[in-house]
Amino acid sequence: MIASLRGTVIAVRDQSCVVDVHGVGYAVNVTSGHRRSLGVGDEVSFLTTLIVREDAMTLYGFENAESQELFDALLNVSGVGPRSALAILSELTPAEALSAVLNEDDAPFRKVSGVGPKTAKLIVVQLAGKLSSLAAASPEIPAVAVSAASDSVVMALMGLGWSEKTARDAVASVESTSTDVSTGELLKNALALLSKAQS
Repeated sequence: MIASLRGTVIAVRDQSCVVDVHGVGYAVNVTSGHRRSLGVGDEVSFLTTLIVREDAMTLYGFENAESQELFDALLNVSGVGPRSALAILSELTPAEALSAVLNEDDAPFRKVSGVGPKTAKLIVVQLAGKLSSLAAASPEIPAVAVSAASDSVVMALMGLGWSEKTARDAVASVESTSTDVSTGELLKNALALLSKAQS
């Protein structure tokens, strides 16, 4: 498995670049924004994901771990292939994609060329709760979204049938009025708040 590359750009193409690593040229698919920043002769380093299929081995390169994590997560969504995942990363930053998932908002994904309404909805649903490490690295996301205790309670509430946004809103509300509570107390209070809201 090729996990990373460091070398010199020797060609820039429509959707990829070629990186010379000790005399071996690797074709690396990158986002449109990343490609525009590259020039022949640049010294570059990529985190990479290698997609192996019967008829091809294709390498995808990323500027940071957050972009790679989002790409890998998107590949697990029904109907999203490498090209669609790269198109999403070309249009949305990892923080913007994460925010859309947390807010159950599929509109940003529907704006991406090649992503239809059904696939956009599947992205939001299937990525819910699966981007915790990405959330931890995103300063744009409120701290409540990345607290270890909060995250555990959110996951528990989702397991009981509430949506991620509803669960996070409940946890945020409880934490705004209660400080230094245990995970168990946080869950109990969040459940009480959600039950009260339903009655």
